Amino acid sequence: MNKLAHVALMVRDYDEAIEFFCHTMDFELIEDRAVPEQNKRFVRVGPRGGGAALVLARATTEEQARFVGDQCGGRVFLFLETTDFYREFSRLQSHGVHFVRGPDTKSYGVVAVFEDLYGNRWDLIQYV
Repeated sequence: MNKLAHVALMVRDYDEAIEFFCHTMDFELIEDRAVPEQNKRFVRVGPRGGGAALVLARATTEEQARFVGDQCGGRVFLFLETTDFYREFSRLQSHGVHFVRGPDTKSYGVVAVFEDLYGNRWDLIQYV
């Protein structure tokens, strides 16, 4: 095993999630294909610079729907690394992304916490 390839992110709707991640977050749509035998789509999005991709997994049961927006119990769930913190911070703010903390300079870099369209918390971070 060499790398983490994908992380499943529970979503309400494929298209609204694609819109958020590809427009607001500036991710690329890597794959979007129908899986008719399971009544779903296999959708992957990810940062343009590479790394692990998100599999946008549409909640299909009430149990799954309970976790949309709270995949980590209110803690930061995902970490988005950048080489230009203030450019990305400003760009995300201009797209209406809600930041719950930061920016904050730490010994390891600059970090801020934001929420995605469902309320999952992310760190935007630039390491020193």
